[in-house]
Amino acid sequence: CRRARWAWLQQPAPAFLPIFDYPGESRGDTLLSEKVSQMMEWTSKRAVIRLNGEKFRRLIRAPPRNYSVIIMFTALQPQRQCGVCKQADEEYQILANSWRYSNAFTNRIFFAMVDFDEGSDVFQMLNMNSAPTFINFPAKGKPKRADTYELQVRGFAAEQLARWVADRTDVHIRVIRPPNYAGPLMLGLLLAFIGSLAYVRRNNLEFLFNKNVWAFSALCFVLIMTSGQMWNHIRGPPYAHKNPNTGQVSYIHGSSQAQFVAETHIVLLFNAAVTLGIVLLHEAATSDLDVGKRKIMCVAGIGLVVLFFSWLLSIFRAKYHGYPYR
Repeated sequence: CRRARWAWLQQPAPAFLPIFDYPGESRGDTLLSEKVSQMMEWTSKRAVIRLNGEKFRRLIRAPPRNYSVIIMFTALQPQRQCGVCKQADEEYQILANSWRYSNAFTNRIFFAMVDFDEGSDVFQMLNMNSAPTFINFPAKGKPKRADTYELQVRGFAAEQLARWVADRTDVHIRVIRPPNYAGPLMLGLLLAFIGSLAYVRRNNLEFLFNKNVWAFSALCFVLIMTSGQMWNHIRGPPYAHKNPNTGQVSYIHGSSQAQFVAETHIVLLFNAAVTLGIVLLHEAATSDLDVGKRKIMCVAGIGLVVLFFSWLLSIFRAKYHGYPYR
């Protein structure tokens, strides 16, 4: 017996030791508690958690998980030259901070980010080839089609992202933006300029009754409104889109359901040029100038109308596919 006992003691120790769980708590519950605690700790330091490939697989892909995670896949490094990514990141940070510092904050939802240079393997895993992209990873199951944010249609304004988050997670976030004094300051400077001009010319205010001044002001307002500036203000679209694969920059959106900020500027310029051409034609027909100058005005007006109106039709054709042109 002694010899057998000695032989048993000389056997090598096993390569693993049994894991003892806490009483009344399964191993899955323990792992879930550790993951939630880790996410809460990172969120307490930064509203948007930065993930790499290892963290993504461990905290997002691997079960168990009872929390939703909104992830922005982006490319913020300067060599990527993604201006849209920087603009989207600013709005995303506003949304995440609004949730982090709200009274309704819970561990039901977290906000995270995967940068291409820190998690290129995640991009390959999800077959992603564009940025920025927002995806909701629900607490149960895999992301569905609606869990991918339609950036080109809705834009990346924090308010639009908050509506999408509420639709996918039932978590309503009240967006709180940091104070921006640029608008009130510019309005104050404009009113001060108008007041100073009226004071300097207080003895001669005929310019206030000048039809050309009011016509020009009204025309500028109409051009701004008809070019889509209000849509930009509501939706918050990107200025332009740069293809990450080819590097080609698109200033005109290929769909009739969305537009870029640069597109509204182009349309405004084209409408203004067409309007200027019409004004020149009118002046050429009604002014008292000599015939030579009126001919020049007429030719310039026709050239502006034909050239820029044809460019407007080209933009319309590029956005409204299948329109029956004749």
